Amino acid sequence: MKWTTGDTFWVMKVSSIGVVQLRAEKVAPRGMEWSCVYPIQALTKPIVNIDYRSGGNRGPCKLCRPASLSFSLSGYCQFLLTPSGKSKRKSYSRAMVPIFASFSLLLISALFIVADCGSIGVNYGRIANNLPSAAKVVELLKSQGLNRVKVYDTDPAVLHALSGSGIKVTVDLPNGQLFAAAKSTSFANSWVQRNVAAYYPHTEIEAIAVGNEVFVDPQNTTKFLVPAMKNIHQALVKSNLHSDIKISSPIALSALQNSYPSSAGSFRPELIEPVFKPMLNFLRQTGSFLMVNAYPFFAYESNTDVISLDYALFRENPGVVDAGNGLRYFSLFDAQIDAVFAAMSALKYDDIRLVVTETGWPSKGDENEIGASTENAAAYNGNMVRRILTGGGTPLRPKADLTVYLFALFNENNKVGPTSERNYGLFYPTEEKVYDIPFTVEGLKNYHDRRSPVAGNQPVNGGKGGVSKSTTGSTWCVANGEAGKEKLQAALDFACGEGGADCHPIQPGATCYDPNTLEAHASFAFNSYYQKNGRHMGTCYFGGAAYVVTQPPSAYSILLSLFNSAHIKLFSA
Repeated sequence: MKWTTGDTFWVMKVSSIGVVQLRAEKVAPRGMEWSCVYPIQALTKPIVNIDYRSGGNRGPCKLCRPASLSFSLSGYCQFLLTPSGKSKRKSYSRAMVPIFASFSLLLISALFIVADCGSIGVNYGRIANNLPSAAKVVELLKSQGLNRVKVYDTDPAVLHALSGSGIKVTVDLPNGQLFAAAKSTSFANSWVQRNVAAYYPHTEIEAIAVGNEVFVDPQNTTKFLVPAMKNIHQALVKSNLHSDIKISSPIALSALQNSYPSSAGSFRPELIEPVFKPMLNFLRQTGSFLMVNAYPFFAYESNTDVISLDYALFRENPGVVDAGNGLRYFSLFDAQIDAVFAAMSALKYDDIRLVVTETGWPSKGDENEIGASTENAAAYNGNMVRRILTGGGTPLRPKADLTVYLFALFNENNKVGPTSERNYGLFYPTEEKVYDIPFTVEGLKNYHDRRSPVAGNQPVNGGKGGVSKSTTGSTWCVANGEAGKEKLQAALDFACGEGGADCHPIQPGATCYDPNTLEAHASFAFNSYYQKNGRHMGTCYFGGAAYVVTQPPSAYSILLSLFNSAHIKLFSA
């Protein structure tokens, strides 16, 4: 058709939640240009973002490039054809409001369903003796608009309850079964038939997590990971389910050798050739994604001197500039995720997507677990929901809309470790909310981050601009279990001897003697030496017997000393 002055059109882009994806490419006549007239409003600002392909600009709905229009759009917006070089917004936006209002009455509900944004799911852990039945849990998920759930096994009662619910499910093959899955194709075939094919498609299983944080598994199952993933995939192929169900494996941030600045993110060298390259190649070949567990809480509570609470909770803050690429970060979460993206990019796997399979903040903790509170948990998770559902990727990957699984659905009273471990839940076992946050875009319309007047206003790194290496959680030194007993023992002897580490707490009968293993004692000694020497580069190496982690390993209890006024902290799963 021919376009003339005053012509308008609406554009909508439907996300993967919906069924259609559109790109608008309309050419204006000579001397004319398209102007974005009025975006649909959500929250306090437009959720519409336009990517001007010709100029690379990105931002809320605003003037388009002259003559042609080619963009990707989140939500929908009205465009008006006007003479080039004139102020369109001033002339037309007020007049177009009635059209927008009537149109929005018809489509406003559709906007909240189809915005091209990320997705929020939840981890349904069951290490408790007081949880509601699986059937009640499914009704709770549906009532809250949660349409994705991740479980840590393939419990029949749970998978049966999810049947016909419309909720997409990620199931888990436990670490303890990696050996069998890696060594036996018949085991893999049987596992898929019994735990996946028997329920699909009525139970909408969309992914299988093969193991969980395998690199910190004390049973040394790392070498079985990729073979197990391949065998499970082949079992899916045999059942003709490989196109519908993806396979991956959640990694902890401790898999990173470097995480600060984010642009320098890299994987631990000893894992690159035997694990990461073959795993990322497998993910690429199967069209899958990397699963990552990220907990800014761990980094914050151990580094409150250099990390702003606002930066950790997605609140307004001056941001932190990455010295490597000049990008400015406004949240610790984004910085952590981009460190993983950078690590993949360093191995030439820029095309691999990322799903955050665990993240959360505890509503209660021990006295030394700084930052664990109901207010902070509500702020982190509520602002996370808003951050993900209103679209946009990370500074390094601005178009990488993320799927994020909050940890966890319930407070789980049988979990061991510090108080925080039993208080990550969004709900009490009674199904009452621990704090009131929404889980849908519709619910975000009335959501406000309710903060106390004195909370979270400290500057990032004293307002000096950058942050220390510890900001992204690279603050602990732990033993490398694959280094071998001789190397660990020699390094332990050095740390406790001429190295000057405080090893009294790991002597027989002392407070930190248990667990009485070489790796646990070495981790304690190495971290003591590392903290004593100011966490300087090179003080956590010990000839390859140790490495720096970005957060405490969460798969098993390990003693880690922060040596801040001689306080000892115990982190566990």
